[in-house]
Amino acid sequence: MNTHTLSRQTLFDTLHRSASRHPEKLALRQGGRDLSYREFRDLCLSVAGSLAHMGIQPGDRVAILSRNSIDFAAVRYAVAAIGAILVPVNFMLNVRETAYILGHSGARLLCVGATEGDKAVAAAAECPDIEQLVWLAGGNASDTPAGMIPFGDLCSGGHYTDNPGIDANAPAQIIYTSGTESAPKGAVLSHAAILWQYSACLIDAEIAEEDTTLHALPLFHCAQLDCFLGPALKAGGRNIITDDNTPANLLRLLADEQVSSFFAPPTVWISLLRSEHFDQSDLSALRKGYYGASIMPVEVMKEIHSRLPDIRLWNLYGQTEMAPMATILKPADQLRKAGSAGRPALYTETRVVDDEGRDVGVGEVGEVVHRSPQLLTEYYRDPERTAAAFEGGWFHSGDLGVMDSEGYLTIVDRKKDMIKTGGENVSSREVEEVIYQLPEVSEVAVIGLPHPHWVEAVTAVVVARDGCQVDPDAVIQHCAAQLGGFKVPKAVLVVDNLPRNPSGKILKRNLREAFADTFATAASQSGDH
Repeated sequence: MNTHTLSRQTLFDTLHRSASRHPEKLALRQGGRDLSYREFRDLCLSVAGSLAHMGIQPGDRVAILSRNSIDFAAVRYAVAAIGAILVPVNFMLNVRETAYILGHSGARLLCVGATEGDKAVAAAAECPDIEQLVWLAGGNASDTPAGMIPFGDLCSGGHYTDNPGIDANAPAQIIYTSGTESAPKGAVLSHAAILWQYSACLIDAEIAEEDTTLHALPLFHCAQLDCFLGPALKAGGRNIITDDNTPANLLRLLADEQVSSFFAPPTVWISLLRSEHFDQSDLSALRKGYYGASIMPVEVMKEIHSRLPDIRLWNLYGQTEMAPMATILKPADQLRKAGSAGRPALYTETRVVDDEGRDVGVGEVGEVVHRSPQLLTEYYRDPERTAAAFEGGWFHSGDLGVMDSEGYLTIVDRKKDMIKTGGENVSSREVEEVIYQLPEVSEVAVIGLPHPHWVEAVTAVVVARDGCQVDPDAVIQHCAAQLGGFKVPKAVLVVDNLPRNPSGKILKRNLREAFADTFATAASQSGDH
Protein backbone atom coordinates (compact mmCIF):
# COMPACT_ATOMS: atom_id res chain seq x y z
CA MET A 1 0.00 0.00 0.00
CA ASN A 2 1.29 3.47 -0.97
CA THR A 3 1.16 5.50 2.23
CA HIS A 4 2.02 8.67 0.28
CA THR A 5 -1.25 8.26 -1.57
CA LEU A 6 -3.22 7.70 1.62
CA SER A 7 -1.68 10.62 3.50
CA ARG A 8 -1.41 13.09 0.65
CA GLN A 9 -0.45 16.59 1.71
CA THR A 10 0.63 18.60 -1.29
CA LEU A 11 -0.21 22.04 -2.59
CA PHE A 12 -2.78 20.67 -5.01
CA ASP A 13 -4.41 18.60 -2.27
CA THR A 14 -5.25 21.79 -0.37
CA LEU A 15 -7.08 23.15 -3.42
CA HIS A 16 -8.87 19.85 -4.02
CA ARG A 17 -10.12 19.79 -0.44
CA SER A 18 -11.38 23.37 -0.69
CA ALA A 19 -13.22 22.46 -3.89
CA SER A 20 -14.81 19.52 -2.11
CA ARG A 21 -15.97 21.76 0.75
CA HIS A 22 -17.05 24.79 -1.34
CA PRO A 23 -17.65 23.56 -4.90
CA GLU A 24 -19.88 26.46 -6.02
CA LYS A 25 -18.28 29.28 -4.02
CA LEU A 26 -16.35 31.93 -5.95
CA ALA A 27 -12.65 31.05 -5.78
CA LEU A 28 -11.11 33.54 -8.18
CA ARG A 29 -12.23 36.65 -10.04
CA GLN A 30 -10.23 38.70 -12.50
CA GLY A 31 -12.01 41.32 -14.54
CA GLY A 32 -15.12 39.67 -15.94
CA ARG A 33 -13.85 36.13 -15.38
CA ASP A 34 -15.19 34.15 -12.42
CA LEU A 35 -14.27 30.62 -11.40
CA SER A 36 -15.84 28.63 -8.60
CA TYR A 37 -13.67 26.32 -6.53
CA ARG A 38 -14.91 23.34 -8.53
CA GLU A 39 -14.26 25.10 -11.84
CA PHE A 40 -10.80 26.22 -10.78
CA ARG A 41 -9.82 22.75 -9.56
CA ASP A 42 -11.07 21.22 -12.81
CA LEU A 43 -9.13 23.80 -14.83
CA CYS A 44 -5.96 22.92 -12.93
CA LEU A 45 -6.50 19.21 -13.55
CA SER A 46 -6.98 19.84 -17.28
CA VAL A 47 -3.76 21.84 -17.45
CA ALA A 48 -1.97 19.16 -15.44
CA GLY A 49 -3.16 16.49 -17.86
CA SER A 50 -1.90 18.51 -20.82
CA LEU A 51 1.48 19.13 -19.19
CA ALA A 52 1.85 15.41 -18.50
CA HIS A 53 0.90 14.65 -22.11
CA MET A 54 3.64 17.10 -23.21
CA GLY A 55 6.15 15.04 -21.28
CA ILE A 56 6.47 17.10 -18.09
CA GLN A 57 7.32 14.67 -15.30
CA PRO A 58 7.76 14.83 -11.52
CA GLY A 59 10.87 16.86 -10.74
CA ASP A 60 10.89 18.77 -14.05
CA ARG A 61 11.11 22.55 -13.73
CA VAL A 62 8.36 24.70 -15.22
CA ALA A 63 9.10 28.43 -15.31
CA ILE A 64 6.50 31.18 -15.43
CA LEU A 65 7.14 34.75 -16.54
CA SER A 66 3.87 36.60 -16.23
CA ARG A 67 1.94 39.29 -14.48
CA ASN A 68 -0.94 38.32 -12.22
CA SER A 69 -3.70 36.24 -13.75
CA ILE A 70 -6.03 33.34 -13.06
CA ASP A 71 -3.96 31.39 -15.59
CA PHE A 72 -0.85 32.01 -13.46
CA ALA A 73 -2.64 30.48 -10.48
CA ALA A 74 -3.81 27.53 -12.62
CA VAL A 75 -0.28 26.78 -13.78
CA ARG A 76 0.92 26.92 -10.19
CA TYR A 77 -1.50 24.22 -9.02
CA ALA A 78 -1.26 22.13 -12.19
CA VAL A 79 2.51 21.92 -11.83
CA ALA A 80 2.08 20.89 -8.19
CA ALA A 81 -0.48 18.21 -9.13
CA ILE A 82 1.99 16.32 -11.33
CA GLY A 83 4.93 16.70 -8.97
CA ALA A 84 6.85 19.12 -11.19
CA ILE A 85 8.63 22.18 -9.77
CA LEU A 86 7.47 25.76 -10.36
CA VAL A 87 10.08 28.46 -11.08
CA PRO A 88 8.43 31.92 -10.89
CA VAL A 89 10.48 34.61 -12.63
CA ASN A 90 10.40 38.29 -11.73
CA PHE A 91 9.00 40.06 -14.83
CA MET A 92 10.99 43.19 -13.93
CA LEU A 93 14.27 41.45 -14.71
CA ASN A 94 15.94 42.02 -18.06
CA VAL A 95 16.73 39.39 -20.71
CA ARG A 96 20.17 38.53 -19.29
CA GLU A 97 18.85 38.12 -15.76
CA THR A 98 15.86 36.09 -16.95
CA ALA A 99 18.05 33.81 -19.04
CA TYR A 100 20.27 33.13 -16.04
CA ILE A 101 17.33 31.85 -13.97
CA LEU A 102 15.96 29.77 -16.83
CA GLY A 103 19.36 28.27 -17.50
CA HIS A 104 20.37 27.70 -13.90
CA SER A 105 17.07 26.02 -13.02
CA GLY A 106 17.13 23.86 -16.15
CA ALA A 107 13.51 24.68 -16.88
CA ARG A 108 11.96 22.60 -19.71
CA LEU A 109 8.86 24.73 -20.18
CA LEU A 110 8.26 28.48 -19.96
CA CYS A 111 4.77 29.95 -19.48
CA VAL A 112 4.60 33.53 -20.77
CA GLY A 113 2.25 36.39 -19.92
CA ALA A 114 0.90 39.02 -22.32
CA THR A 115 3.52 41.72 -21.75
CA GLU A 116 6.54 39.43 -21.59
CA GLY A 117 6.58 37.82 -25.04
CA ASP A 118 9.67 39.48 -26.51
CA LYS A 119 11.71 39.09 -23.32
CA ALA A 120 10.67 35.43 -23.00
CA VAL A 121 11.63 34.58 -26.57
CA ALA A 122 15.00 36.31 -26.24
CA ALA A 123 15.80 34.68 -22.89
CA ALA A 124 14.62 31.22 -23.96
CA ALA A 125 16.85 31.42 -27.04
CA GLU A 126 19.85 31.38 -24.68
CA CYS A 127 18.58 28.31 -22.80
CA PRO A 128 18.73 25.01 -24.68
CA ASP A 129 16.78 23.20 -21.95
CA ILE A 130 13.64 25.22 -22.77
CA GLU A 131 11.66 22.95 -25.10
CA GLN A 132 8.35 24.82 -25.36
CA LEU A 133 6.72 28.14 -24.55
CA VAL A 134 3.08 28.47 -23.46
CA TRP A 135 1.23 31.73 -24.11
CA LEU A 136 -0.97 32.62 -21.14
CA ALA A 137 -2.50 35.73 -22.61
CA GLY A 138 -5.08 34.23 -24.93
CA GLY A 139 -7.32 31.27 -25.22
CA ASN A 140 -6.78 30.37 -28.85
CA ALA A 141 -4.16 30.19 -31.54
CA SER A 142 -5.24 33.39 -33.31
CA ASP A 143 -3.71 35.65 -30.66
CA THR A 144 -0.73 33.46 -29.81
CA PRO A 145 2.78 34.37 -31.02
CA ALA A 146 4.35 31.99 -33.49
CA GLY A 147 6.11 29.08 -31.87
CA MET A 148 4.12 29.23 -28.63
CA ILE A 149 1.34 26.96 -27.44
CA PRO A 150 -1.89 28.79 -26.55
CA PHE A 151 -2.97 28.27 -22.97
CA GLY A 152 -6.41 27.36 -24.26
CA ASP A 153 -4.94 24.17 -25.71
CA LEU A 154 -3.83 23.12 -22.24
CA CYS A 155 -7.35 23.65 -20.89
CA SER A 156 -9.11 21.45 -23.41
CA GLY A 157 -7.47 18.14 -22.55
CA GLY A 158 -8.77 15.52 -20.20
CA HIS A 159 -8.32 15.71 -16.48
CA TYR A 160 -5.09 14.54 -14.99
CA THR A 161 -5.84 11.20 -13.38
CA ASP A 162 -2.42 9.81 -12.55
CA ASN A 163 -1.60 9.63 -8.89
CA PRO A 164 2.16 9.67 -8.43
CA GLY A 165 1.97 9.63 -4.65
CA ILE A 166 4.06 12.77 -4.29
CA ASP A 167 6.12 12.92 -1.12
CA ALA A 168 5.32 16.06 0.86
CA ASN A 169 9.06 16.62 1.20
CA ALA A 170 9.53 16.73 -2.58
CA PRO A 171 10.38 20.14 -4.09
CA ALA A 172 7.38 22.25 -5.08
CA GLN A 173 9.11 25.42 -6.26
CA ILE A 174 12.42 27.18 -6.70
CA ILE A 175 12.29 30.89 -5.87
CA TYR A 176 15.30 32.91 -6.95
CA THR A 177 16.40 35.59 -4.54
CA SER A 178 19.09 38.22 -4.87
CA GLY A 179 22.10 37.87 -2.62
CA THR A 180 25.21 39.90 -2.12
CA GLU A 181 26.72 38.06 -5.06
CA SER A 182 25.77 38.91 -8.61
CA ALA A 183 24.23 35.53 -9.25
CA PRO A 184 20.86 35.00 -7.55
CA LYS A 185 20.25 31.94 -5.40
CA GLY A 186 17.49 29.42 -6.09
CA ALA A 187 15.73 28.56 -2.82
CA VAL A 188 14.22 25.07 -3.09
CA LEU A 189 11.00 24.80 -1.08
CA SER A 190 9.12 21.55 -0.53
CA HIS A 191 5.36 21.07 -0.42
CA ALA A 192 5.66 20.46 3.32
CA ALA A 193 7.64 23.65 3.99
CA ILE A 194 5.12 25.77 2.10
CA LEU A 195 2.15 24.11 3.80
CA TRP A 196 3.61 24.57 7.28
CA GLN A 197 3.86 28.25 6.39
CA TYR A 198 0.23 28.24 5.12
CA SER A 199 -0.91 26.97 8.50
CA ALA A 200 1.06 29.68 10.28
CA CYS A 201 -0.59 32.32 8.06
CA LEU A 202 -4.06 30.90 8.72
CA ILE A 203 -3.53 31.10 12.47
CA ASP A 204 -1.15 34.00 13.10
CA ALA A 205 -2.40 36.26 10.29
CA GLU A 206 -6.03 35.14 10.74
CA ILE A 207 -6.61 34.34 7.07
CA ALA A 208 -10.12 32.94 6.99
CA GLU A 209 -12.91 31.43 4.91
CA GLU A 210 -15.05 34.59 5.17
CA ASP A 211 -12.32 36.85 3.74
CA THR A 212 -12.52 38.60 0.40
CA THR A 213 -8.88 39.18 -0.49
CA LEU A 214 -7.42 41.43 -3.17
CA HIS A 215 -4.17 40.05 -4.62
CA ALA A 216 -2.26 42.91 -6.25
CA LEU A 217 1.41 42.34 -5.43
CA PRO A 218 3.01 40.23 -8.18
CA LEU A 219 2.44 36.51 -7.79
CA PHE A 220 6.06 35.73 -8.63
CA HIS A 221 6.66 37.10 -5.12
CA CYS A 222 6.43 34.34 -2.57
CA ALA A 223 4.79 36.88 -0.23
CA GLN A 224 1.66 37.29 -2.36
CA LEU A 225 1.76 33.72 -3.63
CA ASP A 226 2.39 31.88 -0.38
CA CYS A 227 1.37 34.20 2.45
CA PHE A 228 -1.94 35.18 0.88
CA LEU A 229 -3.17 33.45 -2.28
CA GLY A 230 -2.28 29.92 -1.22
CA PRO A 231 -3.57 30.24 2.37
CA ALA A 232 -6.71 32.03 1.16
CA LEU A 233 -7.49 29.21 -1.28
CA LYS A 234 -6.78 26.64 1.42
CA ALA A 235 -9.18 28.44 3.77
CA GLY A 236 -11.88 28.66 1.08
CA GLY A 237 -11.96 32.44 0.84
CA ARG A 238 -13.08 34.68 -2.02
CA ASN A 239 -10.15 36.01 -4.09
CA ILE A 240 -9.81 38.97 -6.46
CA ILE A 241 -6.73 39.06 -8.72
CA THR A 242 -5.41 42.12 -10.52
CA ASP A 243 -2.32 42.94 -12.56
CA ASP A 244 -2.88 46.68 -12.22
CA ASN A 245 -1.69 48.06 -8.89
CA THR A 246 -2.23 51.73 -9.65
CA PRO A 247 -3.94 53.52 -6.76
CA ALA A 248 -7.05 54.30 -8.79
CA ASN A 249 -7.58 50.67 -9.78
CA LEU A 250 -6.83 49.28 -6.33
CA LEU A 251 -9.23 51.69 -4.65
CA ARG A 252 -11.92 50.85 -7.20
CA LEU A 253 -11.53 47.11 -6.58
CA LEU A 254 -11.35 47.53 -2.81
CA ALA A 255 -14.66 49.37 -2.93
CA ASP A 256 -16.52 47.50 -5.69
CA GLU A 257 -15.62 44.03 -4.40
CA GLN A 258 -16.01 45.02 -0.73
CA VAL A 259 -12.57 43.63 -0.05
CA SER A 260 -11.97 42.74 3.58
CA SER A 261 -8.29 41.67 3.41
CA PHE A 262 -5.42 43.36 1.56
CA PHE A 263 -1.63 43.03 1.55
CA ALA A 264 0.84 45.53 0.15
CA PRO A 265 4.28 46.94 0.94
CA PRO A 266 4.33 50.34 2.66
CA THR A 267 4.99 52.03 -0.69
CA VAL A 268 1.58 50.95 -1.99
CA TRP A 269 -0.25 51.85 1.23
CA ILE A 270 1.31 55.30 0.99
CA SER A 271 0.23 55.68 -2.64
CA LEU A 272 -3.37 54.80 -1.68
CA LEU A 273 -3.42 57.35 1.13
CA ARG A 274 -2.10 60.05 -1.22
CA SER A 275 -4.57 59.25 -3.99
CA GLU A 276 -7.30 61.77 -4.78
CA HIS A 277 -9.70 58.81 -4.93
CA PHE A 278 -9.10 57.59 -1.36
CA ASP A 279 -11.75 59.64 0.43
CA GLN A 280 -14.33 58.96 -2.30
CA SER A 281 -13.88 55.16 -2.05
CA ASP A 282 -16.07 52.98 0.16
CA LEU A 283 -13.50 51.02 2.15
CA SER A 284 -15.84 50.12 5.00
CA ALA A 285 -15.40 46.36 4.39
CA LEU A 286 -11.59 46.53 4.73
CA ARG A 287 -10.88 45.07 8.17
CA LYS A 288 -7.53 43.29 7.70
CA GLY A 289 -4.46 45.11 6.37
CA TYR A 290 -1.06 43.50 5.92
CA TYR A 291 2.34 44.89 5.06
CA GLY A 292 5.86 43.58 4.68
CA ALA A 293 9.14 44.00 2.77
CA SER A 294 9.97 47.03 4.92
CA ILE A 295 8.84 48.72 8.12
CA MET A 296 5.76 50.92 7.97
CA PRO A 297 6.65 54.50 8.98
CA VAL A 298 4.91 55.30 12.27
CA GLU A 299 3.23 58.43 10.93
CA VAL A 300 1.84 56.46 7.99
CA MET A 301 0.55 53.76 10.34
CA LYS A 302 -1.20 56.39 12.44
CA GLU A 303 -2.74 57.87 9.30
CA ILE A 304 -4.04 54.46 8.19
CA HIS A 305 -5.68 53.92 11.57
CA SER A 306 -7.13 57.44 11.50
CA ARG A 307 -8.63 57.16 8.03
CA LEU A 308 -9.60 53.48 8.32
CA PRO A 309 -10.63 53.23 11.98
CA ASP A 310 -11.94 49.64 11.69
CA ILE A 311 -8.81 48.17 10.14
CA ARG A 312 -6.41 45.85 11.95
CA LEU A 313 -2.79 45.70 10.75
CA TRP A 314 -0.21 42.92 10.64
CA ASN A 315 3.49 43.17 9.74
CA LEU A 316 4.94 40.02 8.17
CA TYR A 317 8.72 39.69 8.17
CA GLY A 318 10.77 36.92 6.66
CA GLN A 319 12.82 35.62 3.80
CA THR A 320 12.13 33.64 0.67
CA GLU A 321 14.02 30.82 2.37
CA MET A 322 11.36 30.74 5.13
CA ALA A 323 8.52 30.25 2.63
CA PRO A 324 8.51 33.23 3.56
CA MET A 325 6.96 34.32 6.91
CA ALA A 326 9.34 34.10 9.88
CA THR A 327 7.96 36.61 12.39
CA ILE A 328 4.76 38.58 12.71
CA LEU A 329 3.69 41.76 14.47
CA LYS A 330 0.01 41.48 15.29
CA PRO A 331 -2.60 44.25 15.43
CA ALA A 332 -2.50 44.84 19.19
CA ASP A 333 1.22 45.60 19.02
CA GLN A 334 1.38 47.88 15.98
CA LEU A 335 1.82 51.14 17.87
CA ARG A 336 3.18 49.70 21.12
CA LYS A 337 5.99 47.99 19.20
CA ALA A 338 6.19 50.33 16.19
CA GLY A 339 9.12 49.43 13.94
CA SER A 340 9.28 45.87 15.24
CA ALA A 341 9.08 42.75 13.09
CA GLY A 342 7.16 41.05 15.87
CA ARG A 343 7.67 37.65 17.43
CA PRO A 344 8.42 34.31 15.75
CA ALA A 345 5.53 32.80 13.81
CA LEU A 346 3.80 29.67 15.04
CA TYR A 347 6.26 27.11 13.68
CA THR A 348 9.43 29.20 13.84
CA GLU A 349 12.17 29.54 16.42
CA THR A 350 14.23 32.72 16.09
CA ARG A 351 17.42 33.82 17.83
CA VAL A 352 19.83 36.74 17.59
CA VAL A 353 23.44 35.56 17.70
CA ASP A 354 27.05 36.73 17.47
CA ASP A 355 29.62 35.54 14.92
CA GLU A 356 30.21 32.39 16.99
CA GLY A 357 26.53 31.50 17.07
CA ARG A 358 26.03 32.49 20.71
CA ASP A 359 22.92 34.37 21.85
CA VAL A 360 23.53 38.07 22.33
CA GLY A 361 22.02 39.97 25.22
CA VAL A 362 18.67 41.73 25.21
CA GLY A 363 18.93 44.87 23.10
CA GLU A 364 22.28 43.86 21.58
CA VAL A 365 22.78 43.64 17.82
CA GLY A 366 23.41 40.24 16.25
CA GLU A 367 22.50 38.13 13.25
CA VAL A 368 18.95 36.80 13.03
CA VAL A 369 18.82 33.01 12.67
CA HIS A 370 15.84 30.66 12.36
CA ARG A 371 14.88 27.03 12.81
CA SER A 372 11.58 25.86 11.31
CA PRO A 373 9.88 23.18 9.20
CA GLN A 374 9.17 26.04 6.76
CA LEU A 375 12.81 26.35 5.74
CA LEU A 376 14.19 25.73 2.29
CA THR A 377 15.69 22.35 1.53
CA GLU A 378 18.75 23.81 -0.20
CA TYR A 379 19.97 26.42 -2.62
CA TYR A 380 19.60 24.76 -6.00
CA ARG A 381 22.89 23.51 -7.43
CA ASP A 382 24.82 25.47 -4.79
CA PRO A 383 26.09 23.24 -1.97
CA GLU A 384 28.60 25.83 -0.70
CA ARG A 385 26.03 28.54 -0.07
CA THR A 386 23.65 25.93 1.34
CA ALA A 387 26.27 24.80 3.86
CA ALA A 388 27.08 28.39 4.80
CA ALA A 389 23.41 29.28 5.30
CA PHE A 390 22.87 26.35 7.69
CA GLU A 391 26.12 26.68 9.62
CA GLY A 392 25.63 25.61 13.22
CA GLY A 393 22.26 23.99 12.55
CA TRP A 394 20.36 27.26 12.13
CA PHE A 395 19.42 29.22 9.02
CA HIS A 396 21.41 32.45 8.83
CA SER A 397 19.15 35.20 7.50
CA GLY A 398 21.88 37.76 6.87
CA ASP A 399 19.79 40.36 8.71
CA LEU A 400 21.03 42.12 11.83
CA GLY A 401 18.53 42.62 14.60
CA VAL A 402 17.88 43.09 18.28
CA MET A 403 15.50 41.19 20.54
CA ASP A 404 13.78 43.00 23.38
CA SER A 405 12.87 41.58 26.78
CA GLU A 406 9.45 40.47 25.49
CA GLY A 407 10.90 38.54 22.57
CA TYR A 408 10.03 41.10 19.89
CA LEU A 409 12.51 41.35 17.03
CA THR A 410 13.60 44.61 15.42
CA ILE A 411 15.67 44.56 12.23
CA VAL A 412 18.36 47.22 12.43
CA ASP A 413 20.42 46.55 9.33
CA ARG A 414 21.10 43.99 6.66
CA LYS A 415 24.32 42.11 7.05
CA LYS A 416 24.48 41.51 3.34
CA ASP A 417 23.68 45.11 2.35
CA MET A 418 20.39 44.16 0.74
CA ILE A 419 18.21 47.07 -0.30
CA LYS A 420 14.44 46.67 -0.28
CA THR A 421 12.87 49.19 -2.63
CA GLY A 422 9.16 49.14 -3.37
CA GLY A 423 8.99 45.60 -2.01
CA GLU A 424 11.82 44.35 -4.27
CA ASN A 425 15.20 43.04 -3.11
CA VAL A 426 18.25 44.65 -4.66
CA SER A 427 21.80 43.47 -4.09
CA SER A 428 24.07 46.47 -3.60
CA ARG A 429 27.06 44.52 -4.86
CA GLU A 430 25.33 43.68 -8.13
CA VAL A 431 24.66 47.36 -8.85
CA GLU A 432 28.17 48.31 -7.76
CA GLU A 433 29.70 45.82 -10.18
CA VAL A 434 27.81 47.38 -13.07
CA ILE A 435 28.86 50.92 -12.11
CA TYR A 436 32.49 49.83 -11.75
CA GLN A 437 32.42 49.09 -15.48
CA LEU A 438 32.55 52.84 -16.14
CA PRO A 439 36.16 53.97 -16.62
CA GLU A 440 35.57 57.33 -14.93
CA VAL A 441 34.50 55.69 -11.66
CA SER A 442 37.14 55.11 -9.01
CA GLU A 443 34.94 53.84 -6.18
CA VAL A 444 31.25 53.30 -5.58
CA ALA A 445 29.05 52.33 -2.66
CA VAL A 446 25.40 51.53 -3.31
CA ILE A 447 23.04 52.10 -0.39
CA GLY A 448 19.34 52.35 0.35
CA LEU A 449 18.05 55.75 1.50
CA PRO A 450 14.65 56.68 2.96
CA HIS A 451 12.20 57.69 0.25
CA PRO A 452 8.61 58.98 0.53
CA HIS A 453 7.32 56.53 -2.09
CA TRP A 454 9.78 53.64 -2.42
CA VAL A 455 10.53 53.54 1.33
CA GLU A 456 14.11 52.77 0.32
CA ALA A 457 15.67 54.18 -2.84
CA VAL A 458 18.68 52.60 -4.52
CA THR A 459 21.38 55.29 -4.37
CA ALA A 460 24.92 55.21 -5.73
CA VAL A 461 27.64 57.20 -3.96
CA VAL A 462 30.49 57.60 -6.43
CA VAL A 463 34.10 58.80 -6.33
CA ALA A 464 35.56 59.90 -9.67
CA ARG A 465 38.96 58.82 -10.93
CA ASP A 466 41.65 61.48 -10.86
CA GLY A 467 41.25 63.81 -13.79
CA CYS A 468 37.76 62.50 -14.62
CA GLN A 469 34.25 63.70 -14.06
CA VAL A 470 31.21 61.54 -13.31
CA ASP A 471 27.92 62.45 -14.97
CA PRO A 472 25.09 61.11 -12.72
CA ASP A 473 22.67 60.82 -15.65
CA ALA A 474 25.22 58.78 -17.61
CA VAL A 475 25.64 56.41 -14.66
CA ILE A 476 21.88 55.93 -14.45
CA GLN A 477 21.62 55.30 -18.20
CA HIS A 478 24.46 52.77 -18.02
CA CYS A 479 22.71 50.88 -15.21
CA ALA A 480 19.37 50.99 -17.01
CA ALA A 481 20.95 49.21 -19.99
CA GLN A 482 22.17 46.30 -17.85
CA LEU A 483 19.81 45.93 -14.90
CA GLY A 484 16.15 45.46 -14.18
CA GLY A 485 14.47 48.83 -13.72
CA PHE A 486 13.93 48.47 -9.98
CA LYS A 487 17.71 47.99 -9.49
CA VAL A 488 18.67 51.22 -11.25
CA PRO A 489 19.81 53.98 -8.85
CA LYS A 490 17.23 56.66 -8.17
CA ALA A 491 20.11 59.07 -7.57
CA VAL A 492 23.87 59.22 -8.08
CA LEU A 493 25.80 61.28 -5.52
CA VAL A 494 29.37 62.30 -6.37
CA VAL A 495 31.73 62.68 -3.39
CA ASP A 496 35.45 63.19 -2.88
CA ASN A 497 35.95 60.03 -0.82
CA LEU A 498 34.10 57.24 0.97
CA PRO A 499 34.24 56.77 4.77
CA ARG A 500 36.17 53.71 5.93
CA ASN A 501 37.01 51.92 9.15
CA PRO A 502 40.65 51.29 10.16
CA SER A 503 40.75 48.06 8.17
CA GLY A 504 39.64 49.85 5.01
CA LYS A 505 36.02 48.65 4.88
CA ILE A 506 33.57 51.19 3.50
CA LEU A 507 31.20 52.39 6.23
CA LYS A 508 27.86 52.28 4.48
CA ARG A 509 26.02 53.09 7.67
CA ASN A 510 27.86 56.43 7.78
CA LEU A 511 26.78 57.12 4.20
CA ARG A 512 23.17 56.31 5.01
CA GLU A 513 23.31 58.74 7.93
CA ALA A 514 25.05 61.48 5.95
CA PHE A 515 22.61 61.36 3.03
CA ALA A 516 19.46 60.34 4.91
CA ASP A 517 17.58 63.48 3.82
CA THR A 518 18.36 63.17 0.10
CA PHE A 519 14.78 62.29 -0.84
CA ALA A 520 13.03 63.86 2.13
CA THR A 521 11.57 66.91 0.48
CA ALA A 522 10.68 65.92 -3.03
CA ALA A 523 9.51 62.57 -4.28
CA SER A 524 10.14 63.96 -7.76
CA GLN A 525 13.87 63.52 -7.15
CA SER A 526 13.39 59.77 -7.21
CA GLY A 527 13.63 59.41 -10.94
CA ASP A 528 11.10 56.56 -10.77
CA HIS A 529 13.12 54.23 -12.92
